[in-house]
Amino acid sequence: MKRGIVIFLLGLLVDTCIAQSYELRREHDSLYWLGDWRLPYPVYQFQTGDVDGDGQEDAMVGVIKSTRFYPEQGRRLFIFKQVNNKVRPMWLGSKLGGILEDFRFVDGKIRALESTIDSLYVVSDYRWAGFGMAFEQFIIKGTDKETAIKYFRQ
Repeated sequence: MKRGIVIFLLGLLVDTCIAQSYELRREHDSLYWLGDWRLPYPVYQFQTGDVDGDGQEDAMVGVIKSTRFYPEQGRRLFIFKQVNNKVRPMWLGSKLGGILEDFRFVDGKIRALESTIDSLYVVSDYRWAGFGMAFEQFIIKGTDKETAIKYFRQ
């Protein structure tokens, strides 16, 4: 009886680990797959972390694409969640604050390296706000790219 319970619990642990892992597969330069979700765009960044604070791993994918509101090609942030063992979008962002250069997941927040229209750089933190990302704070703003990158990597 005890052996059956241990195997059952181990099975639950394995299912949980599988359900919370993500695999990004590259078919070619502009076609990727995140689980069963087709991403027909170039990908520049991929990270995982608990974006919405529910205890489950989410996937953050940086893609290069245009949007209806921003027709120029740009770096965008997509966030995905596992629902019933299938990848589903939480947020398909067209823009954060500035012009997105890169992002990383730090302390439950998305840290963004962004450029501005006046050729300066900012590093900002964003947090999940129920549907999409909300600005939390500037780490540094109005600086050159080299300085911004140093703060971004900290």
